[in-house]
Amino acid sequence: MDATARPLRIPPEMGVYAEKQKVFELIQKMLERLLIDRPEDPIEYLIDHLKNNNDEVPRIILLGPLVSGKRTLAKMLCKQLNCMHLTLENLLSNDSSLLVDEAHRYKNKDQEIPSALWAKVIQERLSKVECIKKGWVIEAYPKTRHQALMLQMTGIIPEHVVILDAPDSVLLERNPGKRIDPTNGERYHTAFHWPTDPEVQQRLVVPEGATEEEAGKRLLDYHRNLPEILNTYSKIFKMINVDQPCIDAFAQVLTFVQSRHRNLAPHTPRILLQGPPGSGKSLQAELVAQKYNIVNIGCGQKLKEAVADKTKLGELIRPYIENEQQVPDSIVIKILTEHLSKLDSSTRGWVLHGFPRDVEQANMLNNLGFVPNRVFFLDIPDDIVFERLGLRMTDPVTGERYHGMYKPASSLKVQLRLKQNPKHSEKKLQLLLDIYHANVQDLENFYEGFIHINADQDPHTVFELIESYTIKPLPKPVLQTSY
Repeated sequence: MDATARPLRIPPEMGVYAEKQKVFELIQKMLERLLIDRPEDPIEYLIDHLKNNNDEVPRIILLGPLVSGKRTLAKMLCKQLNCMHLTLENLLSNDSSLLVDEAHRYKNKDQEIPSALWAKVIQERLSKVECIKKGWVIEAYPKTRHQALMLQMTGIIPEHVVILDAPDSVLLERNPGKRIDPTNGERYHTAFHWPTDPEVQQRLVVPEGATEEEAGKRLLDYHRNLPEILNTYSKIFKMINVDQPCIDAFAQVLTFVQSRHRNLAPHTPRILLQGPPGSGKSLQAELVAQKYNIVNIGCGQKLKEAVADKTKLGELIRPYIENEQQVPDSIVIKILTEHLSKLDSSTRGWVLHGFPRDVEQANMLNNLGFVPNRVFFLDIPDDIVFERLGLRMTDPVTGERYHGMYKPASSLKVQLRLKQNPKHSEKKLQLLLDIYHANVQDLENFYEGFIHINADQDPHTVFELIESYTIKPLPKPVLQTSY
């Protein structure tokens, strides 16, 4: 098609569908699995892969030094995410596996189980239906770079790698409190995790390797191997400080594993800025549009442009603006549709502000296929609104803007001729705030995954927050469980 002969319109539903159904991510995942597993029948393999519908399940490796809380945090994660908890102990509990039998033969001879065999044992376990459907957390493995590479070579690639971290002095102080239940291998600690059952308390024993000398040696081995493991998982790991209350460490771990990594899928920003008057929507829209070369669509500005250009719609809008009346939604939607459906908006993206102001208007936008993929609510207290707008004045001679607090007039002569925008009178501002507060809760319920931003701070700080949420994928939704 020749876009120069006639304005090209791309249906907005295409981009919305691709993002909603994660088409690009789906294709990328299928290609990855094909190249890793190399099935004899790729078509049948892909059909099974799609039927499993498990691309979003957790695939987590959780590592850390001794007494860093790996077992406790792994259990909390598995309970929260409803996934399978894999430890070296329970991997070797499968009596019907030939691979496990082979691993036991090494263990019975006091020989180290080869990394390649461990990888096969883990791969066999991960191929079980519950791991495929629910996902998994592998605790305390791999311990070396070679083990990590063996996992990769067998196609075991985690989505997130969590590294628990604490000063050695703290770990050595914790170490003497370790206890183990010899009947089931459950681990406890005298200070952090003590059983309530007196019978369990009586049978707990100090585990092997709990002396200070042995603990120091294990820490040295851990620190020697950690840098190479981090290099292996350089783009998907996060260090979590566990020298803090367990629930705080868990919250940080959960936030990380809920996050999505950036991928190569094309992302067209469709940003909606909501907020009360004076919250900085226009400024932030301008900054975002300049930085990412997307189209800035301010509802009020587009209505004024239509009037200035004397278009047919502009002539319909003129009497409403001249009489300071609200322009009917049907006319506003036509103006916005004209801009949102243009080629540059569809291909580069857009940032919209000043509309919608209520759920009915939001529904009108959605029904036309203009669905934002980022919704920001810029929050400021009402008294800051009055401070920002109520003290704003304009010099009718020069057009220069002043502010009673932040930019006072340069002289008394200028001060005396300053005029306030009628829209910024206390009465009209209060009316606008009342309208905003009456609708904001419904708009929050309407838009899933909305993000609140504290707009009562430096504008560039606000922009950095908006930018960080725009370029990163939204986190995975996870059901909340209390502890």
